[in-house]
Amino acid sequence: MLAVTGSGGPRIAALNEAAEAAGLALGETLADARAKTGRVQTRAVDTTADDAALRRLALWATRYTPTASPWSEENGADGLFLDIEGAAHLFGGEEKLLADLSLRLTKNFGLPARLAVADTPGMAWALARFHTPFLPRPAGEDKYVIVPSGQEAQALAPLAIEALRLSPDICRTLRRLGFKTVGALLDKPRAPFAARFPAELLQRIDQALGRIEEPLKPIVAPPVYHTLRYLLEPIFTQEAIVALARRHMQTLAQVLVRDDVGARGLRLSLYRVDGGVETIDIALTLPSRDVAHIVRLIDLKLEALAAAEDAGFGFEAVGLAVTRAERIAARQNELIADDTGGDGAEGCALLVDTLRQRLGPHSVRGFAPVASHLPERAEKLAPITISSSLATGELREETNGAAAWPEPDRTTRPLLLLPHAEPTEVMALIPDGPPRRFRWRGVTYEVAGAQGPERIGAEWWHLSAQPAPANASARLQALTRDYYLVEDADGHRFWLYREGLYERETVAARWFVHGLFA
Repeated sequence: MLAVTGSGGPRIAALNEAAEAAGLALGETLADARAKTGRVQTRAVDTTADDAALRRLALWATRYTPTASPWSEENGADGLFLDIEGAAHLFGGEEKLLADLSLRLTKNFGLPARLAVADTPGMAWALARFHTPFLPRPAGEDKYVIVPSGQEAQALAPLAIEALRLSPDICRTLRRLGFKTVGALLDKPRAPFAARFPAELLQRIDQALGRIEEPLKPIVAPPVYHTLRYLLEPIFTQEAIVALARRHMQTLAQVLVRDDVGARGLRLSLYRVDGGVETIDIALTLPSRDVAHIVRLIDLKLEALAAAEDAGFGFEAVGLAVTRAERIAARQNELIADDTGGDGAEGCALLVDTLRQRLGPHSVRGFAPVASHLPERAEKLAPITISSSLATGELREETNGAAAWPEPDRTTRPLLLLPHAEPTEVMALIPDGPPRRFRWRGVTYEVAGAQGPERIGAEWWHLSAQPAPANASARLQALTRDYYLVEDADGHRFWLYREGLYERETVAARWFVHGLFA
């Protein structure tokens, strides 16, 4: 048995059949258990491992419904909530679904299960633990119960008050007052209970009876669209998985077209015969319902992850879900040419999707704007996420926390911006005039023409925010830049700037080469 630290010393948290036969009970102190049996084997409860195992089991249970939620009590993992509304008919009804679930839990995991179906999570929880057919459990009897809608109060009334998922202190107080069953509470006025007990008591009653909602937190985000296929024979190869994914996507594409939306995120779920689950997430740059493109991305992802090589005894079910969908505006592709640039955006998106699957989601990067007017700080490399304006087909980059690209203006920027501005020797007719000749990287260039200056002020607020230098003679300066676009006699164009205003910020201005034009 398993023990957990509690008031009065270690207490029993889990029992096997031999311990139950010896008369031991959950919550009993370990000292009393040893006094009854004389010799017991105990282990400490590992709540972290229990919660992790419960999460894996909940992920496996998504083969029955996309909404599977693990339930953990104070002492660790406890059970699962499955929202089977709209899914039971796929198995021939609720009874056949429960029978299949019970069989697979025993066969795949060696877990005997107590299953119950009700309109509310609280009602199902109470029935699965305190309904009389489970206590004791006859050998060979189906261990599940189904409560018809509207009969929650009758089914809940004979159960012990612990069936309401109340704290131990509240249960002890109720028993001292003579309340042993839930039905004894249902017949009494609510005001005295509200005045004497915490709000948890009436809240649990209302949740079990469906008077108030009890939201559940699913193990994975509920999909927007979902399809699942159970196989007569397990599959093993990547080709078989891709072929089945194609059929799934063809089914989903019809629904996406009906709703005028496209998939931006998909999840492929592979359910192994031994109970394991492999999930593969696909992110799309633009919303799409192109079956060939999405299936190709799935094939690339399977090849990169080698998911089929870890198939074990094979996959017995395959599901495909659209986890994120966005609207796609209807347009004519065949009769009227698209002049909005949408085809270019889609072509770029296809390329980005392919590169992501081959190189990784963070390997494809683009320039994102930064709120700075200094050229070397005005942009940064960030993972590229392209979105399309449904009205214009405009292509843009989305970045977290970055400023929007400024409106186009008449300023000219070089095609190649050097990582760091490089010093150069410049000769000018007047100190604050354009360059006539400059020497850079050991080569002298005669300037045939110059355009500018474009004056860019220094970001003095960054310097003022820095701590004062330790050396008193050291001094932080924010110098203005005058940029010139110059062209030599051979047609090569350079981007130069002079640092510091003559006789106002410096008496000997320095020159730098900052970029090159094509």
